[in-house]
Amino acid sequence: MSHVLSRIEATLDPLRPYIASHRGHVEVVDFDEAEGALLLRLGGTCQGCSASSVTLRQGIEARLRQTVPEVRQVEAL
Repeated sequence: MSHVLSRIEATLDPLRPYIASHRGHVEVVDFDEAEGALLLRLGGTCQGCSASSVTLRQGIEARLRQTVPEVRQVEAL
């Protein structure tokens, strides 16, 4: 695992209990270091939930941009 992916996972770890409390989960699918594009899979009740886009943008993406500046955009499957 690359150093950047390790930092991404370390950033997601504290968010996972909150997401799990809503019976959801998040996992890293791919990271394109050249583009700074992170692809995540939101599962459980997060999949298809109308609030998942808010969780993705205001929660996950905001935190990742602060702690892992190599991440420039976040998309979800």
